[in-house]
Amino acid sequence: MVVDNGGKSMNFPFKEHTQDGYHIRTFSEKVDSEELMWHRDEEDRIVESIGSTDWMIQLDDKLPQTLTTKVFIPKEVYHRVIKGNGDLTVKVKKL
Repeated sequence: MVVDNGGKSMNFPFKEHTQDGYHIRTFSEKVDSEELMWHRDEEDRIVESIGSTDWMIQLDDKLPQTLTTKVFIPKEVYHRVIKGNGDLTVKVKKL
């Protein structure tokens, strides 16, 4: 998906829409794991899976953890999503 980020286009491995103050992101089961890159964000976030999943999230210097509970990601901390089975839908609250 191509998203306009303040005048510059960026490719993301998910589809996104906003709802009730959350960014709802869906990662397809067909996404190439190579697209799920380590990255960091400019604000703190809370990420929570919508529905059950075996996809995981990994923060820098931490072991991967399941997305079965809310995960706090501090700003500027590298992290990545690790592909599981089926599609993944998460809600992201930017703080």
